[in-house]
Amino acid sequence: MGNTTETILADADGIARAAEILRGGGLVAVPTETVYGLAARADSAEAVARIYAAKGRPDFNPLIVHVRDIEQAEGIAKFDTVDARLLADFGWPGPLTLVLPLQPDAQITAAVTAGLSTVALRVPKHPVMRQLLSLIDFPLAAPSANRSGFISPTHPGHVLESLAGRLDLILDGGTCARGVESTIVAVRPDRQWVELRPGPFDLQNQHDVWYDDTSKPRPIPYTGSTIEAPGQLESHYSPGKPVRLNARAPEFDEFMIGFAEIGGQYNLSEAADINLAAARIYEALHLAAQSDKPRIAVAPIPEKGIGRAINDRLKRAAA
Repeated sequence: MGNTTETILADADGIARAAEILRGGGLVAVPTETVYGLAARADSAEAVARIYAAKGRPDFNPLIVHVRDIEQAEGIAKFDTVDARLLADFGWPGPLTLVLPLQPDAQITAAVTAGLSTVALRVPKHPVMRQLLSLIDFPLAAPSANRSGFISPTHPGHVLESLAGRLDLILDGGTCARGVESTIVAVRPDRQWVELRPGPFDLQNQHDVWYDDTSKPRPIPYTGSTIEAPGQLESHYSPGKPVRLNARAPEFDEFMIGFAEIGGQYNLSEAADINLAAARIYEALHLAAQSDKPRIAVAPIPEKGIGRAINDRLKRAAA
């Protein structure tokens, strides 16, 4: 790894080159439908150690493993509840991560799971990541492609800004569509769904499709203190400046991120489109971080649908 990081177009030649780098234990930033991931082969302790070093990530914080399909996932994790299999069948490929018991002979390095008896798995939907996974015979560990604790990247410029010189290649697939990281759910042995991190996949809605209100406990947010999955650290997604939430107007020294009728230097969606707001939230935080204003204010975001995920990231950014 040199002092510069090359960015190439995520076409067939670029994806083939990325696959070659990954086979050799290198690091490649890859677009997904949520954010850009910093990918390395999940079966190599040395390659995964490079992820932790590049990000400055604490080694107790596990990584999500990206696989091409449920068959590859079954070689890594136990789908030992009906609910886990149903969620995988319905939510994959897509922005859903399942935390499942680790297979005893899983071909992944222990560093990926941070020593836990579970593993976080996802089948991504983005065509670039899917094509890349089809060219290699190993799964990919791929946390967000940014320094640990800071704003997640939704286009190649964010990756370069954060990790230049710390990885081998950036695959330029344009701007990510979803904009916030995947929903993470653990399905407990009693079939209880525990939402470890809110995201674009609506667990409550899916639960209501499959079950009536009394047949089974509804999905619950995680309230424990043990880190089971990425994105659970109290302070995360930080722009490096104080962040004030639920602001109706900016103070003189604040960069204002607006929503709906509340304006600002950047409006997430004047039409109050919550999905568009999710796609733009990290771009807004990057711009706020680069501005000459020492503080950041953010307008209220409705606590519904993917708005829950936006508010989760903003709360951690403000911590």
